[in-house]
Amino acid sequence: MNAFSWRRFVAMLTKEFVQMRRDRLTFAMMVGIPIIQLVLFGYAINTDPKGLPSAVLVADHSVFSRSFLSAIENTGYFKIVQRVTSEEEANRLLELGEVQFVINIPHNFSRELVRGERPAVLLEADATDPVATGNAISALARISETALIHDLTGSLAQIRGTPPAFEVNVHRRYNPEGITQYNIVPGLMGVILTMTMVMMTGLAVTREQERGTMEMLLATPVKPIEVMCGKILPYIIVGYVQAAIILSAAKVLFAVPMLGSLALLSLSLVLFMAANLGVGFTFSTIARNQLQAVQMTFFFFLPSLLLSGFMFPFRGMPQWAQALGEIFPLTHFLRIARGILLKGNTLAEIAGNLWPIALFLLVAATVALLRYRQTLD
Repeated sequence: MNAFSWRRFVAMLTKEFVQMRRDRLTFAMMVGIPIIQLVLFGYAINTDPKGLPSAVLVADHSVFSRSFLSAIENTGYFKIVQRVTSEEEANRLLELGEVQFVINIPHNFSRELVRGERPAVLLEADATDPVATGNAISALARISETALIHDLTGSLAQIRGTPPAFEVNVHRRYNPEGITQYNIVPGLMGVILTMTMVMMTGLAVTREQERGTMEMLLATPVKPIEVMCGKILPYIIVGYVQAAIILSAAKVLFAVPMLGSLALLSLSLVLFMAANLGVGFTFSTIARNQLQAVQMTFFFFLPSLLLSGFMFPFRGMPQWAQALGEIFPLTHFLRIARGILLKGNTLAEIAGNLWPIALFLLVAATVALLRYRQTLD
């Protein structure tokens, strides 16, 4: 009677396969998440970004300047995308995050060079993400020895050698010491809020269904927009509590500089949290139970985390991955948080990252309202 029965075993095995076939969403998650991880880690993730956008401010137009810029680009880490005419313009490009480096060749560079006075070229780096700039800066170690090797000939050969004819001074802006916590801790605020906001709201409607209270909710004259706002607002308050804890820890434990306006960061948080809560509410209208809601949360959270620039340099990813990453609110919020805290960015400087989050919120809210079930059918 207690002996193992192959007949009962096959019956249980068949039952589980039938159940798996009925729960198509769970099966899709089991297959889809490994595929997403394989594609993202295999093709999109790159810890050695190259072709980083750079601007040049050249006050000395000479053959030596051109040779130096060519040598810079030949390293593969620098891609000159813009030429500026003033330091104010160069600073603005760094503050907006449009370039990673600014190369400043000073006036009388060639004159001081031929006199053997060892002029200095200034390289300013946006060091808010030390990983993104680390290898590029390391590639400059021998650039002063090799960049002008074909130009310093004849009577100029005497200034070639050791010490080099010129030097490259690196100025790491916004994070001079390359402290990774300055980059990670502000980003953690966005990561934590994304995970908790989407998951908590994703469980909102499915919890009503599992507890049997959905019928009572549908019997009331409450409109879908009122249901959404009523379920989202409490979590925005919870999100502010989380953000306050993270910012306090960032200041007290990690000494993260907070150069910008915390009020501006708070306003950005409202938009960011609302966008993620809209996604969670959409998931709650699709999922049949809380397990499916949690699964869908991870299906959204995983690519958001990997493609946002939090774990890996954003500019190190291929163009298709960057385009996909631009869709997620987390990508833009990371730039906003780091820009406000580390660079002291103002509203005008973060506006370019606010409107994509607002657009995402509009789309997510529209889908959620359309998907909201007015009846249980």
